[in-house]
Amino acid sequence: MSEWRTRAEITSDVVLFRYVTDPVERQTQDVYIWDLDKTYLDTTFESLQGLWRTVREKAFQKRNVPGTATLVRALRDYWQEMHKGRKDFPIYFITASPPQLERKIHDKLAYDGIYPFGLFCKDNLRNLSPRRLWRLTQQIGYKLQALLQLRLHLPADVRQVLWGDDSEADAVIYSLYSDLCARRLEERDAIHILRHFKVIGQQVDSILRLLEDIPKQDPVEKIYINLAADTDADYYLKFGRRILPTYNTFQLALDLYQDRRLSPAQVVNVALDLVQNYGFGVEELENSIDELVRRPVLADKTVESILPTLQENRLIRSSFAFSVPPKAAISSDGPRVFELEGVTEPWVQEHVDYLREDR
Repeated sequence: MSEWRTRAEITSDVVLFRYVTDPVERQTQDVYIWDLDKTYLDTTFESLQGLWRTVREKAFQKRNVPGTATLVRALRDYWQEMHKGRKDFPIYFITASPPQLERKIHDKLAYDGIYPFGLFCKDNLRNLSPRRLWRLTQQIGYKLQALLQLRLHLPADVRQVLWGDDSEADAVIYSLYSDLCARRLEERDAIHILRHFKVIGQQVDSILRLLEDIPKQDPVEKIYINLAADTDADYYLKFGRRILPTYNTFQLALDLYQDRRLSPAQVVNVALDLVQNYGFGVEELENSIDELVRRPVLADKTVESILPTLQENRLIRSSFAFSVPPKAAISSDGPRVFELEGVTEPWVQEHVDYLREDR
């Protein structure tokens, strides 16, 4: 028996490594869930060569998506500041990496200063046989089952913020997870959608069984999608504005600041990381904040409060002007902004046409 099997919870090809106890999980109201591949780490599973390269890499050789390590540390620091006395940080990672890589992934995260509550791996090496190669890149059933299994470990009223990318249908996965938890889908419709996405019969049964034990409550507060494959951002409006596609971690940091999950200084740190370590320039940062205002995502008060700090740190020019005026927020819940003036799309779509793909 492989050593990792003695430390993991294994359900088919879903492998969970838990690093905290049940009581710790049960007392955490806010949980972050981060897809590792192309969202935190620059990994490739589209080919055997890519999978083999990922397996052979040492922990320190694994490359971050630009700015992600700084961003996650900033989220950790802000969360700990808001929860005085807590030295942990409620973040889980999901990866298509095989469980044999769990030690390397954990070492890489520790190298970045991140100690997650748990890590999901996919037992993908079993899919290397000729008859199962197609399953290497089929992640919807795997990730959906992982999310539902995790939901059983968390409080009934948990709030989750999820990160993914546009290369593995993460928007579909996270939105479908939300719809299943909220019971916005009839069982027959859910089965039809899962089969459309090539989720196999046994995994469909596992997903439906898990759903029987999950509270009827939508735990998803927000979803971020890293546009790694350069998908049109407007595509995601079909899911509602709760899903925010971003082109870089600076845009992520700006929206997290608007939702009071980061401080101004932490937004600056993310931007400086991009400039100093990833070749970003002032023009790229200006285009990024301007693009969020045009969509519109950032409210006028958010821009008014963060812009002077960015200009003081010479990340935005003092002469910079937005291409359109920022709009006012007209709907919020505490620090969370839900709607700006002139926006017509709902925060969460009551009915998503999952079968229509128009990216």
